[in-house]
Amino acid sequence: MIEIYTQNIGGVWFGVAYAQEQIVASSFGESQQLTLSNILGNIPFNVPFQVFHEPSAFAKTILAYLKSIYDGQNVNAGFSLALTRLPIYTQKVLKTAVEIPLGYVASYGSIAKAVGGGPRAVGNVMAANPFAPIVPCHRVVKSDFTLGGYGGGLKVKLELLGREKRGFSASKELEVNGHQLQVFPVEYVLKNLA
Repeated sequence: MIEIYTQNIGGVWFGVAYAQEQIVASSFGESQQLTLSNILGNIPFNVPFQVFHEPSAFAKTILAYLKSIYDGQNVNAGFSLALTRLPIYTQKVLKTAVEIPLGYVASYGSIAKAVGGGPRAVGNVMAANPFAPIVPCHRVVKSDFTLGGYGGGLKVKLELLGREKRGFSASKELEVNGHQLQVFPVEYVLKNLA
């Protein structure tokens, strides 16, 4: 059974769904209803679930982790994500996006170059990301360093990126699953939008 928890931390609602200590979905938003709706839209239809009002110890740990990511902190808790239920291409895109380090962004095109497919296909996966903000879809932008889309709204995406700036000035290439992924300092996006 999937257990679902939501909690208001510092004025933001965070939510997580998990089964056997594997995260099935995560989300955040300005209201409990929106956050819960996002979670429910990302859990499998054929698995029973229950929404709990008081977070378990494991849920509290995950919810605090989500808040840390939201605040722009460099955290890596190593939680297991329930990826196997998703299409192979979706898994590849999500696994690549999770490798974008704090303080950097990648373009839809650079992710497509690393995993195959096109920028639009990557954008579709990012739009349906069931693990926000653990899989940092907010760090994926257009090739001209404009924001592109974001399920939580472009204002929220910009705020998240603003909290993640670290003063980096040069792009770099990462090896992800045997392919190169080019990432750029978040400052490129922030400067472009100023």
